[in-house]
Amino acid sequence: MTETCSRCGRSRATVTDPVQRLAWVTDRDRGRQTWLCHTCARTHVRDLECKLPTEYW
Repeated sequence: MTETCSRCGRSRATVTDPVQRLAWVTDRDRGRQTWLCHTCARTHVRDLECKLPTEYW
């Protein structure tokens, strides 16, 4: 299974910096696992902390 950002579509396999690979965020959304790349995770950190549904992002 390839980890792909659910917001921008970036593939985790293309990230070469180990620190950026560790900064990816995983979540369970409606019973399936979703991923956010380090850039999208940083952009939406408040939304993540508040547990806002992705429709509000």
